[in-house]
Amino acid sequence: MKSAAAGTLTRRDVWVGMLLYPAHTLPTAAGPVLVSVGLALHDGVFVPWAALAAFASGWLVQLGGVFTDNYQNLSRHPDDEEHADFVQAVATGLISLAEIRRAIHACYAAAILIGLTLVPAGGVPILVIGGVAIIASLAYSAGPFPLGDRALGDPLFFLCFGPLSVLGGYYAQAAVAAGGTFPLWPPAGALPLEALVAGLAFGALITNILVIDNIRDLDYDRSKNEWTIAVLIGPTWSRVEFVALYLFAYAVPLWFLARGWGPAVLLPWLTAPLAVVVARRVIGAPSREAMMPLTPQAGVVMLAYAVLLAIGLGWGRP
Repeated sequence: MKSAAAGTLTRRDVWVGMLLYPAHTLPTAAGPVLVSVGLALHDGVFVPWAALAAFASGWLVQLGGVFTDNYQNLSRHPDDEEHADFVQAVATGLISLAEIRRAIHACYAAAILIGLTLVPAGGVPILVIGGVAIIASLAYSAGPFPLGDRALGDPLFFLCFGPLSVLGGYYAQAAVAAGGTFPLWPPAGALPLEALVAGLAFGALITNILVIDNIRDLDYDRSKNEWTIAVLIGPTWSRVEFVALYLFAYAVPLWFLARGWGPAVLLPWLTAPLAVVVARRVIGAPSREAMMPLTPQAGVVMLAYAVLLAIGLGWGRP
């Protein structure tokens, strides 16, 4: 999160650097859709506008979740030392909680409107996928039992940013390509096993971004009685989790190879050297400050992997 010196904070710093946070939110929204596009190209069901709609609605739902997380944190911890710039912005009137609340409503409303363009062809499954995504993004930090504060943030990220997003992006394209008319149940082949497995790899990569954040913020989370997995198992085992998730993600292309796909599905391995560098830095980071640049670095690994996996799936025909 971008930090500004006292007295120099602007509304743009708050909205772009702290809330929209495009260097983080855009890649995590684009990654699963790129993977779904690769599979759609392979299967001959690529529909550009449907993929774009899936990306836009997914990004807006993610923004709604980010805004909700910040809104809940500022509401519960108005003197939060972890986000001193944000506290300063609210205290000085640079931004208000009411503005953030309106932004939450706007994001979810826009996501729903865009998602509705896919409903005539996708039917009930589109409504279910979109509804689950919105509920999950809210449940992470809102309500009487915020999942992110109860050691359920990691599995929530894994499932929603991984399998749900990749399957949703693929289904949106397949349904439109098939000219569906509001099906009550996904037709055969509309949710292929390959999309699920590719989604598992992507879920592991994006969960690692959260793992870095949770290790970095462990002391703050503990002081606020927020029980992330890092708080429960400690920084050492959280680093083990990080390495295990990377190993899992880089093993997934072997599954495709074993099922007869061409060697192009191994293209994501080109990002392995960078992943090793990031993993070593996560393991050896001596302080919170040293962890700060590792979130965007893990984001680069994730996006590069997604692009290469999409290429491999699109042209690595079995």
